[in-house]
Amino acid sequence: MSDLLERLRGRGWRMTSQRRVVAEVLDGDHVHLTADEVHALAVQRLPEISRATVYNALGELVSLGEVMEVATDGRAKRYDPNAHHPHQHLVCSGCGLIRDVHPSGDPLAQLPAEQRFGFTVSGAEVTYRGLCASCA
Repeated sequence: MSDLLERLRGRGWRMTSQRRVVAEVLDGDHVHLTADEVHALAVQRLPEISRATVYNALGELVSLGEVMEVATDGRAKRYDPNAHHPHQHLVCSGCGLIRDVHPSGDPLAQLPAEQRFGFTVSGAEVTYRGLCASCA
């Protein structure tokens, strides 16, 4: 069973066949699919699944904190099931490919106190951009 499915079962999320298929499609490393891509892959497993059902399931997964929405440069939102493991993203400026990366160091520590303007900083999102091997 996938990590995402295990987490959802542990939370008592009602596992309908449609929800299960959405969770299965999202399973894996470096998964950053758009809602339309999730729907297209889900239809291959469960032909009767509707686009609305996929969107609703994704919304619930985001609300639960089990999946993160990733938005880059005005492109379609992507859904990342790696919500419980701290990481940053590497984004191809050409094709939009997204990869999870784990740089060393704490991004919060890189923001000097005088640049915090009195904020109590609780998190940081760093996005690395460039061209993937296929686009370069």
